[in-house]
Order: sequence, then C-alpha cells, then structure tokens
Amino acid sequence: MHTTVGIIGGGPAGLLLSRMLHRAGVGCVVLEGRDRAYVEERQRAGILEQSTVDALREVDAAGRLDAEGLVHDGVELRWEGRAHRIDFPSLTDGRRVWVYAQTEVVKDLIALQLADGAALRFGTEVRSVEGADTDRPTIRYTHDGQDKTLTCDYVVGCDGFHGVTRTAVPEGIRRTYERVYPFSWLGILADVAPSCDELIYAHSPRGFALHSMRSPEVSRMYLQVPNGTDPADWPDERIWDELDARFALDGWKLGRGPITSKNVLPMRSSVTEPMRYGRVFLAGDAAHIVPPTGAKGLNLAAADVTVLGRALIRHHETGASDLLDTYSGTCLRRVWRAEHFSYFMTTTLHTDPAQSSFDTRLQIAQLDRIAASPHAAAELAMNYAGLPLP
Repeated sequence: MHTTVGIIGGGPAGLLLSRMLHRAGVGCVVLEGRDRAYVEERQRAGILEQSTVDALREVDAAGRLDAEGLVHDGVELRWEGRAHRIDFPSLTDGRRVWVYAQTEVVKDLIALQLADGAALRFGTEVRSVEGADTDRPTIRYTHDGQDKTLTCDYVVGCDGFHGVTRTAVPEGIRRTYERVYPFSWLGILADVAPSCDELIYAHSPRGFALHSMRSPEVSRMYLQVPNGTDPADWPDERIWDELDARFALDGWKLGRGPITSKNVLPMRSSVTEPMRYGRVFLAGDAAHIVPPTGAKGLNLAAADVTVLGRALIRHHETGASDLLDTYSGTCLRRVWRAEHFSYFMTTTLHTDPAQSSFDTRLQIAQLDRIAASPHAAAELAMNYAGLPLP
C-alpha cells in the first residue's frame, strides 16, 4: 500500500497533522501502536497555549474545547509567603492559555478522524522506517498478527523518544542533547474543586509545588520529590499535608478530597537534531522533550505539525518545497526557546538537592525581579502563553 504521508503515532501531534492534511486533500495514514481506549485515557498535559488553540480552531477541532475548556488569563507565583499574579493579556497583546486535558484533545481528534473516513489504524507495531534518503521511504509494521508494508512520499514520526522514527536518522548525522534533573514530580488527581482560579507555581524550601486543575470539579496537583520515589510511600494525608506546607499563604486554604490517581514523572530535557533527514520528519517527543514546568510539551508538538502541515500542503498545491526544506531550522529555533524557558522555570522554582543557600537566594532574587519588573513579567508571560508561529 502507498500513501503520500505516513504518520507514525496517533497522539495529538499525529492526529492534528492528519486532520490538516485530510482537509487539504493530501493522502495520509496514521499508525498507532496502542488501542483506542489506551490512547484516549493516558494522562498527559493540560495547558493549551494560544497557538495550539488557534491551530485546533483552524481545522474545526475546537468545538468542545471552546465549550468546556477553562480560559486562564494568568498564573500565580508564590514564594516566602508572598504571591504575585502574572497577567497574560496585558503583557502579551491579548494572548492567553486554556486548561483542557490532552486526553480530551485526542478524543476530539479521533472522533473527527473516524467520522471523516481518514485512515487511522490502532494496534500497529511499527518495526522500522527504511529508505529515508530515497524518494519512497517504507514503513514496516505488524497489524492483526500480519507483517505489512506502507510506502510513502514522506514519513512523519510522532512516535516519541523511544519510537523507531528517530533511528531512521543515521547516527553519524543525528545529534541528541540531554539534561536529566535531580528530582521528579509526584502528580495527583483529586475529586475536589480547585482552590484557585488559575495555576499556582510555588517555590518552597521544602520543594516545588503546582496547583492545576482538570475541570471545575477535579484538581491536578504536583509535588517535587526525589528521583526514584514510589507513590506508595506517599499516603493521601501525607500528600495533602505537604501541599499545605508548600502553598502556605495567609488567608488561603487548600481544599482536600479523595485522591483518584498518583504517578511519578521524571524530569528531563532532550533535543534531537536535525528534525528532518531525507523524506523523514520528526515532530513532538520524537524530536524534543521538556520538563513540564513550562507547559510546553504538547504545545511544541502542535507547533511542529502546524509548521509541517502547512509545508506539506504548500508542496501538494504548488510543488514548492521551500517550507519543507526549512522545517527543521524553523522548528528548532522555537524548540530551543521553549527548552530555555522550561529550564528557567524549572531551575528557578525547584530546590536542587545539592544547591547552596547562595543558590536559593538567587532564586528568590529572580522571583522578586519578576514581581517588580514589567519587562521580566512580560518575558515570562510571552513565553508561557506561547510565542506566535512564524
């Protein structure tokens, strides 16, 4: 079987790209290794920046997002018993963010994909991508116990860091830059109304904490914990007590409720260059990973495929390959900006186990500067709400 664009990975990046291409009349097939239920239930990011929402609206995939998503015009920083709100619209020419879980984005895109008849195959184990430097790369995969082959004009890898697409870029050409952080996040979902209207990022001598939400009835919160932490070592009462201590602010109270989910997220940064080799393109986690502190993972993936989708559609309509040729450089400039912002947020707000009291005072000085300087606040706001796409 042959198609114009073979997309490996049926997460939000692969599905959004497929939606763009299908609407423009560009043939494509999405191959996803897991079954539909797994894909629709895996918990991931919950913050959508302005450009991601714009991209979903552009392909008529934002109906439920616009009806149910929670619009946020800022975030709150807490440190040393103080609080400071960063107002996004006033600092970013009106840009804002939405709380809408990645699981819901995926459900919306899958429903549209299946309703429109676009090719989406679950339970496909992609074994290899061959011939990246030829005019007809080949995807070899197994489906329903049978080995199959899909030839393509182009292959797009949205299959994550451990997917096979990264290895289609030869080792002598592929460069990966990484940083592993000396701490993790313990994340919880709790059946309790959020205790805040907007996200709270808290710096504390006890470690970082984040208060987020999934809906008006469900809270999502995180605690900085040592690497290798077992969630079983954190009973519910201990979690709530620690959250109370890290969010402590006079006159403010954290609501408690049944904890329905606990998981530990390691923290690391990674960038693979280039994001294109021959007719194979990398997008999303296949090319880059960011610590979740800056809320950039899903949004970077959406930016990648928006840039790539426009390039593929332009090539389909006009034969021009200029945007395809510049895809890697265009995306990597944005990727490294987001990596730097995520690093800044992570190192400013977390307590490194090896940091000195001098390091802590530098963190406090940085937070003080954000509170006192409109320029510093604007830089944080612009990066958090998302830089406009080129």
